[in-house]
Amino acid sequence: MSQKINHQNKFLITLVMLMISTLTNAQSTAINNVSNNPFTDIKQINAGELNVGYVDAGPANGPVVLLIHGWPYDIHSFEDVVPLLTAKGYRVIVPYLRGFGTTSFISEKTMRNGQQSVLATDMIALMDALKIKKATIAGFDWGARTADIMAAIWPDRINALVSVSGYLIVNRTANQKPLNPKAELGWWYQYYFATARGEAGYAANRNEFNRLIWQIASPKWNFDEPTFNRTAASFNNPDHVNIVIHNYRWRLSLAQGNPKYDELEARLAAGPIITVPTITIGSDFDGANANGAAYAKKFSGKYAHKILEGIGHNVPQEAPQAFADAIIEAANFTK
Repeated sequence: MSQKINHQNKFLITLVMLMISTLTNAQSTAINNVSNNPFTDIKQINAGELNVGYVDAGPANGPVVLLIHGWPYDIHSFEDVVPLLTAKGYRVIVPYLRGFGTTSFISEKTMRNGQQSVLATDMIALMDALKIKKATIAGFDWGARTADIMAAIWPDRINALVSVSGYLIVNRTANQKPLNPKAELGWWYQYYFATARGEAGYAANRNEFNRLIWQIASPKWNFDEPTFNRTAASFNNPDHVNIVIHNYRWRLSLAQGNPKYDELEARLAAGPIITVPTITIGSDFDGANANGAAYAKKFSGKYAHKILEGIGHNVPQEAPQAFADAIIEAANFTK
């Protein structure tokens, strides 16, 4: 009888030890998974007017890809894109734009400026600070416009370009021309931001406001609350409202930019041709312009256009594989 009990005890002890070992391994794997996620390790560096928060993933000596987000989004739009690129040997840099996340102004005296040229200047300053001579750049929304400007003005710093929605460089004079009523309706938030009420409303309700923009811009994307909340945290940046409001008011010529960028803005208003190898991406968000015909002639280098059906505005988060594939293809245009 005691021998039987001993066997049972040994069996129970072995079973408990096995369970402890399994649990320990699972915890270790979870910890490693967290530590291997570059989005949990935000780095900071002074670059130009800013102290920039950014993700730096992949081999330090790999060819560089710079991913640029828009509004109302943040670096997490690229969370599933980054591992696809690092697996191919790319070093990937993903910065928070001014007014988002952990990016802050070095000086309280600096104008909280959201005009198009300053966002591109920020990215060149970041490349300088990180000692990156050349990169493949990709973006959507504000990020696509920023990438377009970088490619147009600093082509020697750009290996290749991927731009969602194509050529987005703003000419403020052309922006004064009204569109048909249905098209104007799509830009309702810009007119809302033009008012004091809109600025106060955005400041008070930015999360609800931006969730609505996500739903409108990507009606087929069934994002969950944790996904939205990861990005919404970046809207708590103390300069966020000022940058967003200035960006849209500047576009409508309702706010002035910084005079030191006037010469650069004049060059951009002329609609410069982009000469670097480029892939543009159209999605459902672009409507009749999804085929890219309206802007194809703005790209004079090696060029391709992709159309993603069933995908909304946040292309990298909705279609990470297609976005990563476009980056790799564009980067290989130069080989």
